[in-house]
Amino acid sequence: MLHIGCHLSTSSGFLHMGEDALSINADTFAFFTRNPRGGRSKEADLQDVRALIDLMDNHHFAKLVAHAPYTMNLCSNKPETSSFAIESFAKDIQTMELLPGNYLNFHPGCHMNQGAETGISMIVEALNSLLFEGMQTTILLETMAGKGTEVGRSFEELAAIRAGIRQELQPYVGICLDTCHVFDSGYDIVNNLDGVLEEFDRIIGLEHLHAIHINDSKNPFASHKDRHEKIGKGSIGLAAFERIVTHPALRGLPFILETPQDDLSGWGKEIELLRSVEN
Repeated sequence: MLHIGCHLSTSSGFLHMGEDALSINADTFAFFTRNPRGGRSKEADLQDVRALIDLMDNHHFAKLVAHAPYTMNLCSNKPETSSFAIESFAKDIQTMELLPGNYLNFHPGCHMNQGAETGISMIVEALNSLLFEGMQTTILLETMAGKGTEVGRSFEELAAIRAGIRQELQPYVGICLDTCHVFDSGYDIVNNLDGVLEEFDRIIGLEHLHAIHINDSKNPFASHKDRHEKIGKGSIGLAAFERIVTHPALRGLPFILETPQDDLSGWGKEIELLRSVEN
């Protein structure tokens, strides 16, 4: 069975997100742990969180894929920015611990012309300070398109981050593969999906792939631009997504739509479309 959902707003609370997901035939979803452009997070209502957990149990939801804000940069060349990122990340992990067994995804960051090696080192140092044994949240590094000074533009860079994490903490760190990002970064998931997944397995290990951001791309292959498009309306195309959602190495993972839509019904139509091709 395809586990699929989309990004939902936290403005009306946790239970409301679960109800919104059910209304569009989703069995997972993503949400921002705070404003996606940064800022402070509000305290979670524990009764509301428990109501969502009950709803998820009753309707057999897959794991959720929360998303840290885009502005959180653990490898910034500005100490105040990296310090705030660490503080925010710690708080977001505490929030996710209220929803045990789920994922917290983040963009690794931008090294700001310090070099990828320095950026990776800073990310590793931050994660080693933030993660702890026994935590019930898995942190996901997202594959990036490679625009500007982004870290995570290649499987090798993500593998280097995981390798730097203390061994006892490595089980708490996985990968989220974004279809738009990897296509834009130069991995040909349209014509050679098997080859890309084999390369991922060789460099990182498919056992560490825990979630998929499923997005078409407005830009051509290897453009390093990162602009999402509706499923089947971009350079990746519907035929490729049919292969992606049915691929045996990916089945069972939560798929999260981040496509540009005006309202829930747009994601509902995409969910219906993608569910139809798995049968």
